[in-house]
Amino acid sequence: MVSSEYERRIAARFATFDQDGNGYIDREDFNRAAQALLTEFAVAARSDRGQALYGGAEAFWQGMAGIADRDGDQRITQEEFVDGAVKRLRDNPDRFAEIARPFLHAALAVADGDGDGAATVEEAARVLRVLGAPEDAARTAAAALDADGDGKVGEPEVLPAFARYFTVPE
Repeated sequence: MVSSEYERRIAARFATFDQDGNGYIDREDFNRAAQALLTEFAVAARSDRGQALYGGAEAFWQGMAGIADRDGDQRITQEEFVDGAVKRLRDNPDRFAEIARPFLHAALAVADGDGDGAATVEEAARVLRVLGAPEDAARTAAAALDADGDGKVGEPEVLPAFARYFTVPE
């Protein structure tokens, strides 16, 4: 049961991970997100970038399951997500970003069309849209990630923003 305003906001973030909308997060949700990104950016799954993305998705899943899957059934319910993953990490949001780092790093590499180590704001918006953000929200968030206004979004900007989004304060 989601009771506090904090828990309500975190529960809303659960849907970001529940890619298929079946009410729980599992390994397949992470694989589905990776496949959607590869399709969007026309990157082959068997390529180095494709394999890195799938490896990052698996590492992210394993890290999250290790923290939140309290009953060991290889699925994270909304209650487990709120009680396990997020409450345990809110005092250390950098830990959550570290769990996500391999996936986020690989997702940026997939989106990085010119291979310069950072995605453009438009590429970052595409990533966010593919992962479930509405178009307007994806564009706004991607623009906000470009803190220095250079038109690029890199890992140093993405990791702390990711941690803040999923570990909102009470």
